[in-house]
Amino acid sequence: MSVVLRPWNRSDASALSDAFQSTPDLATQFGDADLSTRSAAETFIEQALRFDEQVKNWAVVDDGVAVGNVGASAIEFRHETAWMYYWLAASARGKGYATGALIAASDWAFENGLYRLELGHRVNNPGSCRVATAAGFRVEGIEREKLRYGSHRYDVETHARLAVDPAPEAAAVVSMTG
Repeated sequence: MSVVLRPWNRSDASALSDAFQSTPDLATQFGDADLSTRSAAETFIEQALRFDEQVKNWAVVDDGVAVGNVGASAIEFRHETAWMYYWLAASARGKGYATGALIAASDWAFENGLYRLELGHRVNNPGSCRVATAAGFRVEGIEREKLRYGSHRYDVETHARLAVDPAPEAAAVVSMTG
């Protein structure tokens, strides 16, 4: 298995478009973007999947094809915090990639001076909860009706991992480049 994390690039546009079209539940991850064309996916990569001082987005790449994303946003060094997130195309789920990617990205964050990493998921998304928990993120509470998609509001369960927390027992199945 050759799963790696690396920054997104324009050559990932077709894979991003395929993920968008084959995994309907990812629509909330992409906002109002329509990624059904390579051109739209290229623009999304350049504008939304940035890799800079405040935001790091790594493509989860399986045998040369981008099948997901793990990221850190709101990177803030004064308080040493960041907001973590992840998604996978349906074809890549159930293989440990999201957990491995989240562990690797968290390790990167701690090695680069961050102390507290936070994330949240809709309470009706148990798969995301399993990923967060397996990656060492502890439940901290419920934020009532925090997210709105269409006309529906969703409660969000928040999790956090501190640099001093025990390392997760799950073995990372990914390596990081770039």
